[in-house]
Amino acid sequence: MAEENKEFTFENEQYRQTYWHTCSHIMAQAVKRLWPEVKLAIGPSIKEGWYYDMDAPFAFTPDHMAQIEAEMKKICKEKLKLERFELPREEAIKFMEEKNEPYKVELIQDLPGDAHISFYKQGEFTDLCAGPHLDSTGRVKGNALKLLTCNAAYWRGDSNRETLQRIYGIAFPKKDELDAYLERLEEAKRRDHRKLGRELGLFMTSDLVGKGMPMFLPKGYTVWQILENYIKEKERKLGYQHVMTPCVGTVDLYRTSGHWDHYKENMFPAMEVEDESFVLRPMNCPHHMMIYANRPHSYRQLPVRIGEVAHDFRFEASGTLKGIERARHFCQNDAHLFVTPDQIKDEVAAVCDLIFDVYKDFNITDYRCVLSLRDPADKKKYHDDDEMWNKAESALREVLTELGIHFTEEIGEAAFYGPKLDVNVKPAVGGEYTLSTCQLDFCLPAKFHLQYADKNGEEQTPVVLHRAILGSLDRFMAYLIEETMGAFPCWLAPVQVKVLPVTDRAAEYAREISSYLDDHGFRVEVDERNEKIGKKIRETTLEKVPFMLVVGDRDMENKTVSVRTRAGEDLGAMSLEDFAAKLRDIVDNKTDK
Repeated sequence: MAEENKEFTFENEQYRQTYWHTCSHIMAQAVKRLWPEVKLAIGPSIKEGWYYDMDAPFAFTPDHMAQIEAEMKKICKEKLKLERFELPREEAIKFMEEKNEPYKVELIQDLPGDAHISFYKQGEFTDLCAGPHLDSTGRVKGNALKLLTCNAAYWRGDSNRETLQRIYGIAFPKKDELDAYLERLEEAKRRDHRKLGRELGLFMTSDLVGKGMPMFLPKGYTVWQILENYIKEKERKLGYQHVMTPCVGTVDLYRTSGHWDHYKENMFPAMEVEDESFVLRPMNCPHHMMIYANRPHSYRQLPVRIGEVAHDFRFEASGTLKGIERARHFCQNDAHLFVTPDQIKDEVAAVCDLIFDVYKDFNITDYRCVLSLRDPADKKKYHDDDEMWNKAESALREVLTELGIHFTEEIGEAAFYGPKLDVNVKPAVGGEYTLSTCQLDFCLPAKFHLQYADKNGEEQTPVVLHRAILGSLDRFMAYLIEETMGAFPCWLAPVQVKVLPVTDRAAEYAREISSYLDDHGFRVEVDERNEKIGKKIRETTLEKVPFMLVVGDRDMENKTVSVRTRAGEDLGAMSLEDFAAKLRDIVDNKTDK
């Protein structure tokens, strides 16, 4: 009986989507009641809630949204029955033309001539829809629904078509579930790396520079450099060789790799220069293939591990851009490992060890491993070689199993050239996303005719592991900002110590302290403003600086520093040497205590 009940609860994905889809119709009905002149486009359920695209002769404001919500609640109370019916294509077109719904007409015209078109009717309102829906508007709890935002959206995703308004909504069976969801949204706003990045002076954007082209300010670039040096040092100890390659390549390079055929829509348009076509690179593997091909290799030299923190460019849709988490310019912590088939297991194991070692340093514990496979039904999306795919997928699955790594499998998430291990993190707010990846590739080495001489002197094709530990440094930094709310661990903080003189008399002593700490490799600032010490402490706390050294007359006399933390702890007075030793231990061990 309990299992049957779950069928009609939000634990059931199908029921949840049906519930939200019904809400989209209720919202459309409310809008048409209030403003009959509004034209309807599409209104699907999505991962969380629903949206409806509409063509209105005015911009929807918060006041409009409140009116729509109120009308939706009325419709829920009316308990209108949802009735499905079908019409032949031509009758369906005429039906929508009479209702003056041009977007619906266009959708129907794209369907086959012999199609029977389904509609759903609730009270005076009828909408084109394949369904399914709840049987009554009364099934939706009016006090547990909320309209969230209204954004611009192109009709059918085409920037050359009409610009519509997209209203998003969410609903739950119980009001307390809605309240909890809205609180999570507020928490997400508080943690939003775009907000914190602006407040803490980490990065900025400018429409004049270009959408999706973030610029790192001094403090943000300090964090960025620390991350770069951190991962490069770990890689060097594991035998990686770092290179630097250009941010552009010829179209022919990407035709050879297959990116031009499989990834062109995500690339910036080609630039014509001296009868050659160049593109901004979306990834670095073709360049690294050419570096490997630069000289002959013996099996004794493999594996060859080529690493680079590389600038890449992808033409992401403007609606998907999000600060430094998803941008059109970013820097990948990229590497390509050229290995023999016998080395695959050991090298994948080493990559996984590196991933999990890094996660320990950053206290990342909420993650899961996914084996991302191709979708065999979508041959256009992937390199077309069934034998290669079967071999690569089986090899990676076998390696992960032998290593004892727990993973799930997801169809359709592979790279176009091969399967991959994705490590997906669950951030403090929002849905999970991939942070680290390791991809197994039999495809590109063959395309670029890469070779090595085996122990018999015969030419063989190496296998390539594409791997990124921090993913892109930009996204990794966005993740850290939101996880820590800008309070970076001390070893990573752009300013580790701020010296706060209580009076002008202590300013010179404060500068001596700063110089001492700077000489010992710490990042330190002095606040010499003519402000009360309470204000200095408050503002330094808001800046998320790990340690404050408050120095006054007594500290000058005793050659001590009074130590406070950003958490509000007063650690008392200690010698500068003792504080420096304490700070060194904290930084070296990557702790905050």
